[in-house]
Amino acid sequence: MAAVLGAGMPRLATTLVLGGARSGKSRHAEMLVAASGLERIYLATGAAGDAEMAERIAHHREARGPGWQTVEEPLDLMGALACEAAPGRAILVDCLTLWLSNLMLAEGNIPEAIAGLCKSLNALPCPVVLVSNEVGMGLVPETPLGRRFRDAQGRLNQAVAAAVPDVVFVAAGLPLILKRAGTAPYRSTP
Repeated sequence: MAAVLGAGMPRLATTLVLGGARSGKSRHAEMLVAASGLERIYLATGAAGDAEMAERIAHHREARGPGWQTVEEPLDLMGALACEAAPGRAILVDCLTLWLSNLMLAEGNIPEAIAGLCKSLNALPCPVVLVSNEVGMGLVPETPLGRRFRDAQGRLNQAVAAAVPDVVFVAAGLPLILKRAGTAPYRSTP
């Protein structure tokens, strides 16, 4: 659902922001939400399981600056979205990759979780910007677990991209619009 902003300001539609590690995808997503003028909710799916991850989380909080309400939820993403979504707000989910990893480690039902997320996005009363890694552009993972994760991540990204109006790919800090609300995306024929 898109939020109507002030006169002359663009509307923020629910958006998937894809990219590789350190591509600038989170910064781009933060700029989209901040530019909306809406109350900013940062829904973090990562958990500080070790010192390095705790340092990353602290760095992200500091870089975001004031004006963000942070909610941490590593597993129940749909529940957190339902709880936090309200008119006048914009939610940034960072990131779907960590959420998927958490679900896999918890032996959750991945297809059911993906379907539930996509369904819930269409029912929310505010825009959501979702960050996700594009992990399928590199080498084939060496381990079966790595290959299962890569495949699940690809299916998650495809499902969310189909469910939301806007999709952006970020490389080297530069956004490339893959899909924009109201325009028909390219579809290959089988």
